Amino acid sequence: MLLVYSDHYSYERVALFWMPHFRSLGVNVPVVLCANKSDPSANTSTEQVVEDEMLPVMAEFKEIDSCIRTSAREHHNINEVFFLCQKAVTDPIAPLFDSKESNLKATCVSALRRIFYLCDRDQDGYLNDKEIHDFQIKCFGKPLGDGDLYHIKQSIRKYSPDGVTDNGIRQEGFIMLNKIFAEKGRHETVWLILRTFHYTNSLSLQTSFLHPKFDVPPNTSAELSPAGYRFFVDLFLLHDKDSDGGLNNSELAALFAPTPGLPPSWLDSSFPSSTVSNEAGHITLQGWLAQWSMTTFFSPSTTLAYLAYLGFEPPSATPRASTTSALKLTKPRKRRKRATVERNVLLAYVLGGPSAGKSALLSAFLSRPFSPTYHPTIKPRTAVNSVELPGGKQCTLILEELGELEPAILENAAKLAACDILVYAYDSSDPDSFSHILALRSAYAHLDELPALYVALKADNDKTTQRSEVQPEEYTAAQGMPKPLHVSVTWGSVGELFVQIAEAAMWPAGAYPRGGEEEVDRTNLWIALGAVVAAGAAFVGIWRRLKY
Repeated sequence: MLLVYSDHYSYERVALFWMPHFRSLGVNVPVVLCANKSDPSANTSTEQVVEDEMLPVMAEFKEIDSCIRTSAREHHNINEVFFLCQKAVTDPIAPLFDSKESNLKATCVSALRRIFYLCDRDQDGYLNDKEIHDFQIKCFGKPLGDGDLYHIKQSIRKYSPDGVTDNGIRQEGFIMLNKIFAEKGRHETVWLILRTFHYTNSLSLQTSFLHPKFDVPPNTSAELSPAGYRFFVDLFLLHDKDSDGGLNNSELAALFAPTPGLPPSWLDSSFPSSTVSNEAGHITLQGWLAQWSMTTFFSPSTTLAYLAYLGFEPPSATPRASTTSALKLTKPRKRRKRATVERNVLLAYVLGGPSAGKSALLSAFLSRPFSPTYHPTIKPRTAVNSVELPGGKQCTLILEELGELEPAILENAAKLAACDILVYAYDSSDPDSFSHILALRSAYAHLDELPALYVALKADNDKTTQRSEVQPEEYTAAQGMPKPLHVSVTWGSVGELFVQIAEAAMWPAGAYPRGGEEEVDRTNLWIALGAVVAAGAAFVGIWRRLKY
């Protein structure tokens, strides 16, 4: 809105009538204050008018975006006043700068800190000359001219002597530079920087940038692509400042600085206890990649959002390239006994009665020391790690203990559809342990549709006869499945169990219970039969031509 005054009476009405009137109407648009009939030949100077008339009104009414003196008769600043109106809408100063405090607003400072983090490629706390040139090209599409970088650093030193060092521009210097732009009316420069990094007028990241379209069809899952793996590997190595192979709390805090913090799902899973860590309890590279693989499997939208926060740049520079290039979709899984699961991330539900040893199994999966103290599992618990299969192929295996939500999850078709294999675990030294598995199998008959593996835990204790209608070995034999695997988490060979779980999930031919004839895929038979019929018809046609 352009509000024009030309004399003392109309000037007084700006503060006494017009601005309060706009507020009473609920008008929330920027206002450009214009002092018209200000001929260059007038005795009063522009500086005096701005200080005596305009600044007091602007201090009282924050809606006023800018001010200018014009003369319609002399055509003085006519084009400029309409440019200010346009700029007040496209590049508003209000979200950036608090004129009363003479400072950038907190949301703007937060956005600029994130931009500094993303441009500080080596994470040394400074923007060196190369990083500044890269920033210039990215935001403005042209390199800095000779001497431009020197003048930029001099401008920062004038207001913030510590903002520039021999190593480069510090974060406070970068923020000061943008404050200078805002104070001098060059807030369109600040907006150009912000919009290059996908910020909206409310200084939030664009929804389409955080959550691009990425649909996961039924029976399909999302995984990290090679580009996604490379990004997270580079991110880990960049922030492992002490090169100890793990990210400590301060290194993790620095890594997640441009984000809202750890993903909520990580907090729910008590990260980093959900994945591999070193003796100091710091997540390792193996655990870091496994954690992101699990996050992508369960919630690809979370991974996409954090890829955006952390500055992932697609390998392709095409306009349509987005963070989705860091993910890929697996082939649809077919629930057939002879089908091979073409996935690199596998989910196994660990089922069993209380005190069967499921939690200890998850801890052993992460190479955690065995604890004899029993702690009942209330809410679901996950453990994720990489497993090396015979032949050297690597896959990520997620073991999930369902806790008190076991009945609800086993009744949830969507949850079961995501599962690759069921692990039925019982305590071989507890006579009542296997009966829980029989009760599950009886209550949820549809579990037969999933491959399964039976595991007898606590094999280091004396084996006892189960108080059930049938013994585990007899039951699995009747099902046409392998006998239960007897293992103990205290044995060094327990790692072989996880390999067998992953193998049974990827090649489930022997992990299905035997019940009825498997549906035969006759596609190839019909193709062959069609070929024979076509060949016969061609032969008959040729024979008739030769005959006649």
